[in-house]
Amino acid sequence: MGFVAELRGSSRLGLLVAASAATVGVIYGYDQSNIAGALLFMTDEFGLTTRQQELVTTAVVIGQILGALGGGALANRVGRKPAMLAVAATFGVFSLFSALAVNVPTLLASRVLLGLTIGVSIVVAPVFVAESSPARIRGALLVLYQVATVVGIIAGYLVAWALAGTGSWRWMLGLAAVPALLVTLLIARLPDTARWYSLRGRHEEARAVLQRLDPGADADAALAEMTASPTRRGAWREMLRRPYLRATLFVVGLGFFIQITGINAIVYYSPRIFEAMGFRGDAALLGLPALVQVFGLVAVVGSLLTVDRFGRRPVLLGGIGIMVVANALLIAVFATGGGTLFGFIGLVLFTVGFTFGFGSLVWVYAGEAFPARLRSLGASAMLTADLVANAVVAAVFLTLLNGVGGVGTFVVFGVLALLAMVFVHRFAPETKGRELEDIRRYWENDGRWPAPSSRESV
Repeated sequence: MGFVAELRGSSRLGLLVAASAATVGVIYGYDQSNIAGALLFMTDEFGLTTRQQELVTTAVVIGQILGALGGGALANRVGRKPAMLAVAATFGVFSLFSALAVNVPTLLASRVLLGLTIGVSIVVAPVFVAESSPARIRGALLVLYQVATVVGIIAGYLVAWALAGTGSWRWMLGLAAVPALLVTLLIARLPDTARWYSLRGRHEEARAVLQRLDPGADADAALAEMTASPTRRGAWREMLRRPYLRATLFVVGLGFFIQITGINAIVYYSPRIFEAMGFRGDAALLGLPALVQVFGLVAVVGSLLTVDRFGRRPVLLGGIGIMVVANALLIAVFATGGGTLFGFIGLVLFTVGFTFGFGSLVWVYAGEAFPARLRSLGASAMLTADLVANAVVAAVFLTLLNGVGGVGTFVVFGVLALLAMVFVHRFAPETKGRELEDIRRYWENDGRWPAPSSRESV
């Protein structure tokens, strides 16, 4: 329980940063799952076809891609805090727009705009946390964002279940404005990150933030380490040439594998999957997906408690391994009609494997992989690749399930999970306990950790 002790010992500002990031995660998670319940009822009201259901689900992901593409540049230009404030406020507004949609075109437009704000948030939030956390618990605080995301997913299913008797899909979507208001109030009380102030030459403000975050640390030494890095603004072209091309290829590949392996097919379409297995009724179609995510929440808490103890690679590889086993079980269930119990267990294992590994480590690597001037752009590249794969899965899953059945669908996901394991084993660096400036040197040293005495800056 070292993380709990470290968190209790953190400064008030550190706790506020963690709480703010967690609330942003709740927003993201709630938006992922509330559409699963809402689709059951808006399908009848709007007469949606299978293709239109996929389009409504995918619309928010298209917006997220656009937001992720621009989120890094926005965070560099205006700051991490203003970007997150804008996200929280506009998320609440567009959630209400979605709830008030009068036809399919207005629903699609509001979902794209909602996705735009989420896309910015998932780029900026991990950067904000990584730049505001001590190295000893940085991994755990980044995983805390995934804990909050899973809590939001569970809340989305439970709210849908509670409102299922009335078919109130508009309330399911509109209630997302409540956590948006809360996070707006939380973030308004925070300063920006010391590293962003340093990049802008505002060194006194950077020093003040460092002193507030960790009163026992040497703020002047930490500031000197930051300012020793190049102070020019990062540019996309710098990420596409040495020494950071290797880092770019890694984060883009990891981001793509995280989603193409199929987790959001489970989140977005769990009611449809349970229906295909033979489950019926609101309690099964909305309650069981929430229960699946409760197991996922336990797994991500396990990741939070182990990621800074055992390291990033063991956690990530272990989670993917569980996903491979889950795919094998689901293939067997659909091939043999093996029963609803084993189907439920398969979805639980799939979700547990994802949340323990991919789901938690995406935020860690997004926040750690690049030096300060490129950090938000690197997170943007990684999460854009993640969202492109997400859009592909959201756009074709129901068609795939209806076309080739559960066996063919989970064979595809199983093969992709195996490829992801190979990729991670080959390319993922172990960054446990490393300062952010040390991780910069790893990429600058062609993917090798420099000798301990090597402290030169570029």
